[in-house]
Amino acid sequence: MWWKRRAVAAPPSQALSTQGILQHAEPDSWRDHRFGLSKPRWNRLKGRAFWVTGAGTGYGRAIALALTAAGAQAFITGRRIAKLEETKAEGRALGIDVELCHPVVADITSEAELAGAIESIARQTGQLSGLINCAALPQPDAGRYPLSELSTERWTELIQTNVTAQWLTTKAALPLLTSGDEARVLFLTSEAGWADTPGFGPYNISKAAVNTLGISFAAECKAKFPDKDIQINVLVPGEARTEMNQGSEISPYSVVSMVLALLSHPVEGPNGHFFHRDGRHLAFGYSPSYVKDILVR
Repeated sequence: MWWKRRAVAAPPSQALSTQGILQHAEPDSWRDHRFGLSKPRWNRLKGRAFWVTGAGTGYGRAIALALTAAGAQAFITGRRIAKLEETKAEGRALGIDVELCHPVVADITSEAELAGAIESIARQTGQLSGLINCAALPQPDAGRYPLSELSTERWTELIQTNVTAQWLTTKAALPLLTSGDEARVLFLTSEAGWADTPGFGPYNISKAAVNTLGISFAAECKAKFPDKDIQINVLVPGEARTEMNQGSEISPYSVVSMVLALLSHPVEGPNGHFFHRDGRHLAFGYSPSYVKDILVR
């Protein structure tokens, strides 16, 4: 991937890897492998409601359809209704009941549109069990030296989508997330968040901010809602075929197993930790690696 073009910074270290994560599970065989979940963990998702942003393509689409396959309601958000309908069409082709998949068109950089999205979701469910922040923009095309030459307009657009919109979406979802006893939130980051690859500085910075946003939200919600089981974590999805990386041969469903493992986790699970889609538990900054296997229960 582009941020690995030269060795620039050591990635987070890990002390443990969860075994049984299926990165190469074929989505059309979901009934057989359940993306690596045991039947009890798979059944924990049934009947719950999740909000997935960036759900018209890539990781967001794959995650939303896997949740729907497990019997959860998935509220899928993106700016383009045509892409959200493509998500449902892919679900039908996989034999998934897409009546549980609800398009909610919104530009998540707009507080007004986010308010409308939450209102729409609240009309259909009084509680969200989870939020998965997948929406993001790629590095703007600004030549070899974007930190020196990128326009303020392009910088603002990138930060608004990759950072500010993640904050606004999570903040907007909190009332529905905290209306029950437990909730799960995931921020999808990138190894770019700890890289300094020349030519990609703005994107690197945006993902470094997402790292801090995720673990800071985790700490704040733990303090603000001490009686609720809220697990907020940050996940590195790795390389796959998305709109940002259309040349990859790796399926975006490669992230699903780890995502579902985190979203289905029982009480007293990880909060404020970093993970990789391959099952690694990462330590980064002041956040130590999570010390328990996330599939054992």
